[in-house]
Amino acid sequence: MATHDGSRTVDAVQTTLDIIEFLLERDGAGITEIANELDRSKGTIHGHMSTLYKNEYVIKNDDTYRLSLRHLDLGETVRDRLQIYDVVTEELDDLSESCGELAQFAMPEHGQAVYIYKSAGENAVQSASSPGKREYLHCLSLGKAMMAHMSESRVNEIIDRHGLPKYTENTITTREALFDELEEIRERGYAFDREEKIQGLRCVAAPVTTKNEIIGAISISGPASRFEGEFYEEELPSMVTRSANVIEINSQFS
Repeated sequence: MATHDGSRTVDAVQTTLDIIEFLLERDGAGITEIANELDRSKGTIHGHMSTLYKNEYVIKNDDTYRLSLRHLDLGETVRDRLQIYDVVTEELDDLSESCGELAQFAMPEHGQAVYIYKSAGENAVQSASSPGKREYLHCLSLGKAMMAHMSESRVNEIIDRHGLPKYTENTITTREALFDELEEIRERGYAFDREEKIQGLRCVAAPVTTKNEIIGAISISGPASRFEGEFYEEELPSMVTRSANVIEINSQFS
C-alpha cells in the first residue's frame, strides 16, 4: 500500500494501528464493532486482538477490549524525552493562576498540533484537549502561531496533507486567507483564535522558538463573553508572549 508521499505501508501493521486508534476513540469495543468500523472480517480482527492481548497492549473485560496501561509507559517515555517539559509545566501553572483561565502548550508533529500540557485557572472553561491529542493547525491560535514560523513550502505541505476543514463560520478555509493571517501573526508576535474551532471559544497564543526554529506554542483560552475588548486584544497577548519568552529563556538551561 502506498501512502501520500510515495512510501509503502504494511497492511497488517496499518490494521493494528487502526484498531488502537479506534479503541482510543471509543474507550473500548468488541470484535464485531471493530470489524464493522474498520471494514475487516471478524476473523482478521480476532487475530489482531489476540496478538495485542498476548503482548499486553489491550485488556479484555467480558467481550470488550480496551487499551492497557502499557500505553501509559510509552507515553511517559516519550514525554521524558521532552527536555523543556518541566519548564513548560511550571510556567503554564503560573500563567493559569495569574489569568484564571485555561493555559495550554502544544508542539508540531506530522503537520498537526499535539497538546503536551494544560493548566486550568479558577475560571477556566472545560476543554476536550488532553496530552497527546492532535488537532489541525489552521483553526487554532496555537497552530497558527507555529505555522507563522514555518517556511511557505512547509505550510503548503501541511495544507496538501490535511486540508483546511471548516468548523465554524470563522474558520480559515483558503490558502490565501491563511497566508495573510500568518503574515499578520509574524508582525505582531501572537495569534488569535476568534471562535474558529469552537463557537463561543476564543484563544490567544504565542510561539516558542529556539535558535530561530519553532518548538511549540503557548495559549490562553476562554469564553467569548470574557475574551473581548482590551483584555482580549492587549492584556492576554502580553501575558502569553511573556510566558513564551520565559519558556524560551529557561529552556536553554533545562
